[in-house]
This record gives sequence, structure tokens and C-alpha cells, in this order.
Amino acid sequence: MSDPMRPRASLRTAVVWEVLKDALDRRVKATGRESHSLDVLDTGGGSGNFAVPVARLGHRVTVVDPSPNALFALERRAAEAGVADRVRGVQGDVHGLFDVVERAGFDAVLCHGVLEYLDDPAEGVRNAVSALRPSGTLSLLAAGLGGAVLARALAGHFTEARQALSDPAGRWGDGDPVPRRFTAEQLTELVEESGARVDAVHGVRVFADLVPGVLVDTEPGALEALLKLEAAAAELAAFHSVATQLHVLGETRDADEA
Repeated sequence: MSDPMRPRASLRTAVVWEVLKDALDRRVKATGRESHSLDVLDTGGGSGNFAVPVARLGHRVTVVDPSPNALFALERRAAEAGVADRVRGVQGDVHGLFDVVERAGFDAVLCHGVLEYLDDPAEGVRNAVSALRPSGTLSLLAAGLGGAVLARALAGHFTEARQALSDPAGRWGDGDPVPRRFTAEQLTELVEESGARVDAVHGVRVFADLVPGVLVDTEPGALEALLKLEAAAAELAAFHSVATQLHVLGETRDADEA
């Protein structure tokens, strides 16, 4: 199945989607269930950018989000995609996650674009991991420090770029809309301290945010070529330090390891 969010938006989602889809496929095979259906939790899943495509693969998805408007949009989007029976929206957040969902109740947990906005990211990761069954899959996506520094520098805002480098939260100033950014090392440490193991780290949007949009939209074949370049660079550690976002794929330990 190709990225369901093509063509233009796929520059922001393609790497994560392909990694996530492969991980879910592996989890299905590992469970040995005849239904081939997983229980997936999407924390902060909003209007369903990932939840609806995951449901289209045949999985049951619970979306926890604090915004009633986002959950309303999720319901409408799921209905339009014909997966309303496999998508459930619940109002809540990752800090109070177990007020609305059960512990150890899911085969996979998505935590995309959430950690940046938490006062305690470590608690957020611990809760996401605690929602997983043994050998469950964690998909963690967060803003990368290096990408922001590079973007500010290339825009000529050198003082802001330096500020982001020295700021404990990775912010370039009071006008920065992102409350917190991470390095790959910080994210992997959060996952490992939660008791899960890190399977892979990917750099996301290494080049996409730096390439002029008009080139991608008008040059024949440019979008496909850029998507292939992003995929090729995503797993290379050398590019993690300049990615706009960082994706960590983790797994909880099975019963024998616990």
C-alpha cells in the first residue's frame, strides 16, 4: 500500500508511514492472530492523519486527544474513509492516559508530535510504553534540534540559530512556536529509561523543508526523487543531527525478558 497522504503532504509523512506500516506488519505476523488486526493507540492523534490510514490497514485504533474539535474531525474523516467502525476517539491526554484507556492494552502506540508540548516528556514516554502489551511497538515522533538550527541559519537568523543550540529546550527565541526540541540521543534515552528497547532511529524531513516548494511542485519527477532521497538518508546517523523531526521505533520486552 502506498502512502495514503500523497502527493505533496507525503514529504512530511512518507518515511514515518513506511516504517510504521512495516512494523505493524511484523507485529501482525508475530501475534499469529487469524484476524490480522491489532489494537493501536494514537496519543495526540488529532484528526487522524495516521489513525485513519492505520485503520484502513484493518487495525482497531483508539485516538486520545485533548481537543474536541480534532476528535470531531477524526470522526468525520473516519466515516468518509469507511473505517468508522475501527476508529474510536477519546478526549484526554498522555499525562492522564490511564484515566481513559487501559494499561498494557495495545499492540502498538503512536506518540507523534506530543513530547514537544509536555512539561515532563519522560512521563509521557513512560505512559506510552505502559500502554503496550509485551513485545508491543512504540512509534515516537518529535521535533529535532538540528533541523531548527539549520533552518534559522539558512534564513539568515544566525543569533536565533545559536540561541537554539544553547537553549536547554532547543528554542530559538520567545517567538518560537515549538516549546521543546530533542536530539536523537535524548529521545533514545527517554525510550530506554522507560523500559523499552530502541529498534531504529530515523531522520524525518532532512531535505524536504529546505527545498523550494515551487521546485518540487513544478519540476517533473522532483517529488518522487526527493521522497527516495529522504528514505535513503533517514536511517543514516549522519543526517539525524539536521532532520526537522526524529522518529524512534521501539519495542517493549516480552514476558520472558520482563
